[in-house]
Amino acid sequence: MRRRDFITLLGGVTAWPVVARAQQPAMRRVAVLMTIREGDPEEQGRLRALREGLERLGWAVGRNLHVDVRYAVGGAERERAREIAAELATHAPDVIVSKGSVATAAIKQATTTIPVVFTHVNEPVTQGFVSSLARPGGNITGFTLIDFSVIGKAVEMLATMAPALSRIGLMFNSDTYPLYNSYLQAFQADPRRPVKMVSAAARSPAEIDAAVATLAAQSGSGLAVVPDGGFTLSNRAPILAALHRHRMPAVVFYRQFIAEGALMSYGPDTIDLSRRAADYVDRILKGAKPTDLPVVQASKFELVINAQTARMLGLAIPPTLLARADEVIE
Repeated sequence: MRRRDFITLLGGVTAWPVVARAQQPAMRRVAVLMTIREGDPEEQGRLRALREGLERLGWAVGRNLHVDVRYAVGGAERERAREIAAELATHAPDVIVSKGSVATAAIKQATTTIPVVFTHVNEPVTQGFVSSLARPGGNITGFTLIDFSVIGKAVEMLATMAPALSRIGLMFNSDTYPLYNSYLQAFQADPRRPVKMVSAAARSPAEIDAAVATLAAQSGSGLAVVPDGGFTLSNRAPILAALHRHRMPAVVFYRQFIAEGALMSYGPDTIDLSRRAADYVDRILKGAKPTDLPVVQASKFELVINAQTARMLGLAIPPTLLARADEVIE
């Protein structure tokens, strides 16, 4: 691992040397920990949104703000995240922004005093990051992504799009995000579900292909690709390749998949979540405490459908979904 000088996105971000701290006592320091590779366009967009949000609030990199961006990637995200989080804690930045549950868990383990603003985290209370949404307690607050009910709605929409489906696999990395095992059990115990829910857990590109192939061996199968701290988003290419190879309908929760050929997505605007996180960073830099800033739940969800992929799969988009869709990509 090495410290990245995030020049292109954050306008000359550097680490904070001791000399610089002495010469610029008014300079504030923000660290960002991410678990998706540095060049990923989705992450670049999130960082731009964070930067733009901070600039709108009067924080200019190089003038009154240093931002240090780190990436915990490479196949051992949890271990790398813990190492980077421990290093960041020794530098004691004014605020740490953590993207996803793996990064947030690592930061929580590394410090109980440095303020933390998380984004793109599911069920922060269940995961033990905060005491409650209204009163987080401790040094952590932030912005959620999806919850159990959102997955249920997405699965129902996929069943509406492809009425011949009889089972839908839930794809996630069970090592980095075991929370979905509880979701899966809840789905399986609910007799009102229109289709059977089964596990399609995967921890590597090879396991992704194997999971989709296992589903495809049974007629009437589809896939729900859920956000799990970075694994599914980072592995878009093998997921999409497997879906296309087996001609399988799927619903995902990141719009980025749709631009690259997936059938449909249902989820919040992740770029907007990063932009809104800048507001909490700003408030903390001005003296607010995380325990006094309630966790913000995503409230606006967008349905995007790829019409070309639907045609390739032999599916006609139902009028109910066309009326509900925020965007249909031709």
